[in-house]
Amino acid sequence: MTAAALANRLAGLNIAVRLIESEEIGTVGVGEATLPHIRAFNTTLGISEPELMRATEATYKLGIEFCDWGRIGDRYIHPFGNYGPIDDAIPFYHQWLRLRGMGDAGRLDDYSYPIVAAEQNRFRHPASEAGRVESSFGYAYQFDASLYAAFLRRYAERRGVERIEGRVVDVALDGENGNVRTVTLADGRVIGGDLFIDCSGFRGLLIEGALQSGYDDWSQWLPCNRAVAVPTESRGPLGPYTRATARTAGWQWRIPLQHRVGNGHVYCSDFISDDEAQQQLVDNLDAPMQAEPRRLRFTTGRRRDFWKRNVVAIGLAGGFLEPLESTSIHLIQDGITELLGLFPDEGFAAEDVDEYNRRMALHYERVRDFLLLHYVATQRDDSPMWRHFRALTLPDSLQHKIDTWRTRGYIVPYQFGLFLPPSWVAVMLGQGLVPDAFDPRVAGIEAGALAKRAAALRAEIADAVRATPDHADYIRQSPAAAGLAA
Repeated sequence: MTAAALANRLAGLNIAVRLIESEEIGTVGVGEATLPHIRAFNTTLGISEPELMRATEATYKLGIEFCDWGRIGDRYIHPFGNYGPIDDAIPFYHQWLRLRGMGDAGRLDDYSYPIVAAEQNRFRHPASEAGRVESSFGYAYQFDASLYAAFLRRYAERRGVERIEGRVVDVALDGENGNVRTVTLADGRVIGGDLFIDCSGFRGLLIEGALQSGYDDWSQWLPCNRAVAVPTESRGPLGPYTRATARTAGWQWRIPLQHRVGNGHVYCSDFISDDEAQQQLVDNLDAPMQAEPRRLRFTTGRRRDFWKRNVVAIGLAGGFLEPLESTSIHLIQDGITELLGLFPDEGFAAEDVDEYNRRMALHYERVRDFLLLHYVATQRDDSPMWRHFRALTLPDSLQHKIDTWRTRGYIVPYQFGLFLPPSWVAVMLGQGLVPDAFDPRVAGIEAGALAKRAAALRAEIADAVRATPDHADYIRQSPAAAGLAA
């Protein structure tokens, strides 16, 4: 992603981009779900959606279904869209809270077109006519991350990036300023540069191994530290959503692609053994495995400095937060976007470095808080892990967010931060965290008029979804089809 973005944005400038990677090492490649923001990344690069989807065996994604998080048996969808009309002076969920007290609300989910469409395995692109319920939602992709990497590698090479096959075995620092001067490959080649971007994964070969940035360990809040992943055959309806099912010591993901389904179990080794976690995953698969399960280890947190001297760490080299809300690829995108906005000259101004680190710290911390919300907005106490979260002291930033919500359903907005208020509403109400009051302006709306309007909106969404094509059929009949069987 970084090489492709640099090739695109630095085109025509006297800047050479070299990409060093090793086929020996490979990639983690288990993250297969994205957020709508990736469409802006691809569009900026001039990548066509059908070409991308064919190359990566992608499906469309309208949101994430969460099962058993608030209580066992509960389910809700975090949608890529708002609830109710987006132009209301008072957010619609406040109106729903009043209707709920009157016993005439129905589900909040019924007021979201992407949720109702996802539940019925339907998809279409957003309508161009403003005001229609089919126009006010976003979508993302569920794809094979390894195929996406290969696709972008070809993109970068076609635009002048020099790819060098090799494994870095040594790093030389400048004796005067401490910058990385060269890297040495296993075959003896020495490669120099002005700016080095560390995409070496958890190891952080340059940012940590050479420059010792340090790491802020967030295991106290996000203790899941291992995962086991396995692909299965694709069977049954093709859902336009990712599923995250809470388990006794973690959670299980399910991501449907055109040619297979990605599955995995993220868990905390303090509460379950590796063998038990793998067996729990295998026991809950809904189709035959296509490979042997693969185990991963990680420590949630971030580098203390994402940018240090002439090295910028992007992706896993910069930090890792468990993939509960499909944020891993998005945080890569954030790192690239912020770097391009603060692209340095050879002086590496301290103010630019500090601003980059400030922004990236906010991106990571606010994703951390949103992920942690899923674990603490719960009534579960059926296993040691859930009891651990029930007794947890939260970061002040998250506690403040929850406190303001409990009082009157207010979501504190962010200037920097991935998740907008509707996302927080989806998780809080979806997991049973209902505020004590709603916006007092709603009380001024006549009750009968409010109920009538809500019923009309539910009916409009239901009619729109009935007219929406089946997700699998929509892909088959489009240029995006690749491995999807009839």
